[in-house]
Amino acid sequence: MKITTIIVDDEALSRRGIEIRLKDAADFEVVAQCSNGREALEAVNRHKPDVLFLDIQMPNMSGFEVLAHLPQESLPVVVFVTAYDQYAIRAFEARAVDYLLKPVDDTRFNAALERIRDHVQSKNATNQRDRLVEIIAEITGSGELALEELLTHGPKAAEPRRPEILPIRQGRETVRVTVASIEWIDAAGDYMCIHAGGNTHILRGTMKELEEVLDPKLFQRVHRSTIVNLSLVKSLRAHMNGEYFLTLEGGHELKLSRTYRDKVEYFLKGARA
Repeated sequence: MKITTIIVDDEALSRRGIEIRLKDAADFEVVAQCSNGREALEAVNRHKPDVLFLDIQMPNMSGFEVLAHLPQESLPVVVFVTAYDQYAIRAFEARAVDYLLKPVDDTRFNAALERIRDHVQSKNATNQRDRLVEIIAEITGSGELALEELLTHGPKAAEPRRPEILPIRQGRETVRVTVASIEWIDAAGDYMCIHAGGNTHILRGTMKELEEVLDPKLFQRVHRSTIVNLSLVKSLRAHMNGEYFLTLEGGHELKLSRTYRDKVEYFLKGARA
């Protein structure tokens, strides 16, 4: 499978330089080249590329402004290319996978390609997993979430007493999952995967709905798509960029993003008290 790529730079020689280097990478395919931000937006919307080599300083619309106009949920992998290293911090804040300084060094460029490959493969794996979960839900009749019943009277009514059982409809049956047995929950597209007692139950719903039902003293979100049972967290392992990995009692590891780190550490202390 080809890694579709768009090159955006107002300098023709810079575009040509990246194009020539990519010819030596058989798994990359350049589907468009753009000289300004307007062309870039049109090309991205038309081709929906895997990768975007994006110059930062361009007339009328900068590389940062181009990203701001693209749907954040479907951004391609972004590598900023610029002659000015003072943009490095902003580049990574804009979720760029890498940052190349002109004139581009061959060794540095090849390293960027490896990072791109890793990110594209990870993204594809996630997309395939989401589709697989959706297919399984369709085949088994899962995806009917009984949360509506728990939320009928609104989240405030559920505050004094949290449910001990989470009913999940599977075809004609309703599986009663003991809330205390839930180890973690992760999102897969429009479905939730409930991991409990060595089994995975698939249902249709949202993280917000589950957060309204589950006891926040026991269950907390550690990532935008993951909720964990804090009482089953065995250890925290520091990772790069302020992230951590949580190891559960059963040995499973979950990423704890820096966005949720302080909140989760607070609840972990409370859970161990």
